[in-house]
Amino acid sequence: MNRKRSLIIVESPTKSKTIKKYLGRDFEVVSSEGHIFDLPKNKLGVNIEKGFEPVFVPIPSKRKIIKMIKEEARKFKRIYLASDPDREGEAIAWHISRIINENDKEIYRVLFNEITKKGIEEGLSSPRKLDMNKVESQKARRILDRLVGYLVSPFLWKVYYKGLSAGRVQTVALRLIVEREEEIEKFVSKKYWNIYGEFILPNGKTIRAKLVKIDGKPVKIESETELSNIIGRLRKVRFSFKGTSQKEQKIPPQPPYITSTLQLEANQRLNFSAIKTMTIAQRLYEGVELGAEGPVGLITYMRTDSPRLAPEAIATAQKYIVENFGENYSKPRNFKSKSSIAQEAHEAIRPTFIEYTPGKISKYLSQDELKLYDFIWRKFVASQMEEGVVRIKKAIIEGNGFSFEATEKRIVFDGWLKVFPVKNVEEGEEIPELLENTSIEAKEFESKEEETKPPPRFTEGSLVKELESKGIGRPSTYAPIIQTLLQRKYIERKKGVLHPTELGRNIARLLVKLFSEIFEVGFTAKMEDSLDKLEQGKEKPVNVLNAFYSILESELKKAESERRNIIRETQPETQHLCEKCGSPMIIKWSKYGRFLACSNFPACQNIKPLEEEQVDKTCPKCGAQLVVKYDKNGGRFLGCSSYPACTHIEPYSTGMKCPVSTCTGTLVERRTKNGKLFWGCSRYPDCTFASWDEPQQIQCPNCAAQTTFIKYYRRKKYNYCAICKHKWLDKKEKEQK
Repeated sequence: MNRKRSLIIVESPTKSKTIKKYLGRDFEVVSSEGHIFDLPKNKLGVNIEKGFEPVFVPIPSKRKIIKMIKEEARKFKRIYLASDPDREGEAIAWHISRIINENDKEIYRVLFNEITKKGIEEGLSSPRKLDMNKVESQKARRILDRLVGYLVSPFLWKVYYKGLSAGRVQTVALRLIVEREEEIEKFVSKKYWNIYGEFILPNGKTIRAKLVKIDGKPVKIESETELSNIIGRLRKVRFSFKGTSQKEQKIPPQPPYITSTLQLEANQRLNFSAIKTMTIAQRLYEGVELGAEGPVGLITYMRTDSPRLAPEAIATAQKYIVENFGENYSKPRNFKSKSSIAQEAHEAIRPTFIEYTPGKISKYLSQDELKLYDFIWRKFVASQMEEGVVRIKKAIIEGNGFSFEATEKRIVFDGWLKVFPVKNVEEGEEIPELLENTSIEAKEFESKEEETKPPPRFTEGSLVKELESKGIGRPSTYAPIIQTLLQRKYIERKKGVLHPTELGRNIARLLVKLFSEIFEVGFTAKMEDSLDKLEQGKEKPVNVLNAFYSILESELKKAESERRNIIRETQPETQHLCEKCGSPMIIKWSKYGRFLACSNFPACQNIKPLEEEQVDKTCPKCGAQLVVKYDKNGGRFLGCSSYPACTHIEPYSTGMKCPVSTCTGTLVERRTKNGKLFWGCSRYPDCTFASWDEPQQIQCPNCAAQTTFIKYYRRKKYNYCAICKHKWLDKKEKEQK
């Protein structure tokens, strides 16, 4: 046993490499590669009668790692457990301590909020015992999730099919998505009109203004008759300039990122999914190779709900800002969370070294790493800068009770906007200084039809924001919740927004109906609060688990009593009769969708597709009709209707010509191994053209390619030519812009 050296155990191989660089020979660093123990997969693993005692077992794939940790631990007297600084990290440390807990060992828990020399030294200088309140809180979360997963999910298997899952928090997230979709479908839009006037100034220039009041009342035009009447009256009016008003408005910077805001803005601005954002942030936290300097942890811990900053971080930002922009740009400040449930245990997400500007280290980062790091760096620096100042100038043009208003916004002092510019701060035409009551001629009037819009569908970012605002989940759970819903095919991502699938809708409605309290938003938030109190030592685990289980048990009994009726509702009888035994066919579900099955199962096991969409094409092998079929990933293809007698299949064609001018093929739908849809040429491999973007039969105005594509960028819809790369706005989008 080496009593001079120490062993550090982390959960990430990348983190171990970065830490080893800073500590040298006095320390050995090994990785557990995440969790090493968990509840068993093949049974509940929770002894409910014995106070919800969990039975944690070694994860089969981690047996070699467990053996390695034990062997390494025997060589050292002092051992530091340095898994991530949160509840989950505390639980990992606790599991590791259980396999190396010998009387002659000195076992300490250390926290590294940043993987830098300073952060590591600070962590090692403040070793402590394991925080069993955090461990118990994480254990309780795992038990709660297991109770729901293993007791509610089998009910779904009986009603639908095996393999479906119900999650304590994921079901509530699914409920939010489904209820938003239903709200959108029920929404009835109403039309209204705005009127704009173009006025000729004395100097010959024109100014555009919006009609805001009629006879002192706000304008509200809701019919074409009313619109026509108002425009007719306006053409007879003589207008005059009634003066301007002017004020300055300060725009304060936003706080540095926390987990939810990072995921939100990375989704909005970079089109990153929540899981992609957190994966990249994890790499930046654990360490990135910076040439001769080796691995460097570039950001602080990325799972946090606190915008708080360390005093030394504020000081380094102030120094950088003064040196690079001047003292008038510096305004050091700290932030507190607006949320009452924020833990305030960590700092905000910020760069560990402000001198590592995005430009300085760009050659060492991947394109996506650089984009995310650039956001984090600029947001942090901007948070320590002076407010931006905008001058807002308004001009009023009146005549015969009609009041038009033109607005001009200009930046007077950019402040933090110099580092983190945002769109639409400046707007409007320049408003000249005119004498009051100066006559102005109206050149023309234009009406613009608008309509009220339903609430938007959730993006991954806005769903995370919604979950946070309602107290559902915590920073470490947001991305896994969304990923699980996508993997289970309860939701799907289309053009950057989340849509519930038919299966997802049915699952959400059924679970909310039968388990109305367990999957109620307020109840789920209350349970999260109870877990927080466990971490603070204000609650006992058995009390929290008992309170939850008593409700779950009651609702399980209710669900079981209604199971037969539920099955009849979800597996309705159809007018189709089984051609084998004459029994009615019923609609059932599988992971590939709905299908017809004989109601006389298991005596008769006849099944057939629910409906087959025919196409105007016959099978080249046997002459039978071709029909649309679906593969396991949901992808369409054409198959022979006489299957299994004939096994002919071919890709589903869009009927649109391949955009390559020398090619005679058409575009067909294809899927990657992971199920992602793309469009490729039917003449592959002779023609290798392929596109992720949806094709359309709109000719390119630049090169006359017959097929172009729909491309979305920052929520705007564009037409795009894959041949000449020409891009132009859709007409409706152009009008809105």
